[in-house]
Amino acid sequence: MTDFVATLYVQYRDSLIRMLHRRTGDRERAEELTQEVFARAVAAPPNNPRPWLFAVALNLVREEGRRASRQGRRLELYRGEQPAATSSPDEDLIRDERIGQVRQALAVLSERDREVLLLQAEGFSYDEIAETTGLAKGAIGTTLARARRRLVEAYRAGEGTRHVAS
Repeated sequence: MTDFVATLYVQYRDSLIRMLHRRTGDRERAEELTQEVFARAVAAPPNNPRPWLFAVALNLVREEGRRASRQGRRLELYRGEQPAATSSPDEDLIRDERIGQVRQALAVLSERDREVLLLQAEGFSYDEIAETTGLAKGAIGTTLARARRRLVEAYRAGEGTRHVAS
């Protein structure tokens, strides 16, 4: 690995894994995809690394998603953090329920909305989100605002359907 890519690896590996884990729901798969991203960076070192790395990562997930849908599988869109060792069974149940609601709400969103929200959660600037997604820079603020609103609406709609048997 070149020094340049090694530096990128140290700087962006954890962030890429976190974003890919949220997108795929599978930590091991997220790590594999991250390795593929850096293998591609070795083959063609990017000029503007952060947006390039995340764009490649999102493209890999899209490609995998297309393959999975053809095979009848679905990718999970979000997976919560590992439970704290001190959490009670009730806390675990509540957390798992909320994670499920977030997954359902994210599933309602368009791919573009999910991506801009995940990129912003990783600390991307509007310029970087625009470059990574191919959207116009001036559209990012509006896209994020609408995506957030749609996520909240979908989450609230999902809340109304829970505890029907209670």
